[in-house]
Amino acid sequence: VVRAERLMHGKTSMVYHDGKTIFEGLENPFPAARYHSLIVKKESLPDCLEVSAWTEEGEIMAVRHKTLPVEGVQFHPESILTTSGKQLLRNFIALYKKKPAIAVKGEGNN
Repeated sequence: VVRAERLMHGKTSMVYHDGKTIFEGLENPFPAARYHSLIVKKESLPDCLEVSAWTEEGEIMAVRHKTLPVEGVQFHPESILTTSGKQLLRNFIALYKKKPAIAVKGEGNN
């Protein structure tokens, strides 16, 4: 994670995606609300993660674990500025409501 070249507080970007899992059936690209000043560099991603969404400039907007039911986005699907946000959240709930919980080991877990 590094500082982005430009701050994205309350701005939108067009987000392109691979059409899988949470992105299935969404327009491609779609406008998404961004509120952040940090980004993930592709070269820093571990092998277990794949990029699932990005901007035209190549900034990573979402990652997915290759074998576990884990996904993360770098935009706000709940924002009114993210036109496909409600469908993305519906996709997430439909995909993962029947998946078993994952126990995470490490500091802070008792």
